Amino acid sequence: MAHLSPVLSAVLLNRGITDPSALDCSLARLLPHHDLPGIEAAAACLAAAIMRGDSILIVGDFDADGATATALCLRALRAFGAARVEFTLPDRQRHGYGLSAAVLADWLAEGNAPPGLILTVDNGIAAFDGVRAAKALGATVVITDHHLPGETLPAADAIVNPNLVGSTFASSALAGVGVAFYVLAAVREALTAAGWFQQRPRPNLAQWLDLVAVGTVADVVPLDDNNRRLVAQGLARIRAMQASPGVLALFAVAGKDPRLARSGDLGFVVGPRLNAAGRLEHMRQGVECLLCDDPARAHQLARALDEVNQARRAIEQDMLERLPIPATGMAERPTNPQDWVVFDPSFHHGVIGIVAGRLKDRWQRPVFVFAPENAEEPQGWLKASGRSIGGVHLRDVLVEMATRAPGLIAQFGGHAMAAGLRLRHDQLAAFRAEFAAVLAPKLAGFPESATVWSDGALPAEAFSLAFAESLVDALPWGADCPEPVFDGVFEVLNTTPLKDGAHLKLTVQPLFPVGQGSASRGVGGVSALPAIWFGVGADAPPGNYWRIAYRLNLNHFRGQTQLQLVVVTAQPA
Repeated sequence: MAHLSPVLSAVLLNRGITDPSALDCSLARLLPHHDLPGIEAAAACLAAAIMRGDSILIVGDFDADGATATALCLRALRAFGAARVEFTLPDRQRHGYGLSAAVLADWLAEGNAPPGLILTVDNGIAAFDGVRAAKALGATVVITDHHLPGETLPAADAIVNPNLVGSTFASSALAGVGVAFYVLAAVREALTAAGWFQQRPRPNLAQWLDLVAVGTVADVVPLDDNNRRLVAQGLARIRAMQASPGVLALFAVAGKDPRLARSGDLGFVVGPRLNAAGRLEHMRQGVECLLCDDPARAHQLARALDEVNQARRAIEQDMLERLPIPATGMAERPTNPQDWVVFDPSFHHGVIGIVAGRLKDRWQRPVFVFAPENAEEPQGWLKASGRSIGGVHLRDVLVEMATRAPGLIAQFGGHAMAAGLRLRHDQLAAFRAEFAAVLAPKLAGFPESATVWSDGALPAEAFSLAFAESLVDALPWGADCPEPVFDGVFEVLNTTPLKDGAHLKLTVQPLFPVGQGSASRGVGGVSALPAIWFGVGADAPPGNYWRIAYRLNLNHFRGQTQLQLVVVTAQPA
């Protein structure tokens, strides 16, 4: 990596990237689909259904990964020439997660005929009852999923999942939309071999990589080499204004320029607006936005999603304010692990995952947040969403709890960092006790406070637009390939509270070592820099000299680009 700056080379090495080829995000570098278990059988089923003219029903999920996967498959299958393709999505409150008998019953109750083939995206690996109901209708069932399988699998005609036992596919981190993309590639190959495209255009799947990028980043799956390539290709289409009108509209309603899109925008701008529909309304709104080809109509749909997201923020804030901790800042963590299981009868079950994430970040401990499944029956069934920290596999915690206390948890699922479950209210105290008991040995020796990993101090010449742009251009940053964080000593010249004190706007002057025990202001011509610290509340350190951990940011405003620091944390220097 001799062609890179020493600082950027060090940043990449800190993330285990030692081979320059890892920076090559071209389509040619994507892993081939043939090693994905079950993919040939799935492709054969789908290709046969298309050529026969069978009706195909896509069953998606109510998060951004499921929404983008649904839109991707609908767009691609119709472009392949499928005559009858429709989609349906579970309602978070009425149906719960994934393919189920209730989802299919509601589909038929709307006057629809039984489908010839059912394709699940981002769900299905645990849909035993749903698959049985589908087979009873005479449908062929193809499951595409990325969630961890159990010891037994549903009786589907084909199951594609990179995490199946015995899988040799080199990227187990594919999101649901990534699995769907690979399945579509295999379907196109099967149709090509059958001569299907001799009389019709053979679609280029790359045209929908913006959807793959959004779903991959929004689902917070690890950005390994393969996922980085998928995201980089999708970002390139967004920046070139060649993305789906719905994706471009979601940028617009957030006041963001798609031509300057970064991977973080997919996770913090587009993703939340899609997810809000599944949390508070119905994800059909999100899928319809992603399917819309008319820019004006897409903007209307995106505006509606933005309004739902604003409502979600208000609910989230209300839930946080009901907790016995401040709504901002790093509040003191409860000492009893049973108190890391939070419940309030007024909580909205569509927002508990976000609140769990906020508390996990503050307390640096695994957290579950419960809400009534039915707001009118707060003492009945509860739903929970959990978030965890590195070193504590949350699904394994639930497996151990279920083994220790059979019958305690009605349903659960998830992965290392996030999980969900269903529980009766009268079992909540028992759940808290089991949770604390299972966690105790796993947390022995864990640090009491959050550890912020830094890529080190920046030299004076790195405080530049050129270096900040090189970080953006190097590769997409995200889960398991985090955006660089640097640290150094700064003189704080002024501070301005924002949003009623929740955030802090600063002007800081970098200080550079010139000798043991001394420092110099503005060495190398580095002038004072603007900075922003989100969510600090009243936790800013005292004094005018701080050691700050920060990210470099390119702040685009009114046609001007300015270097800005985004503070991660700070302490007195």
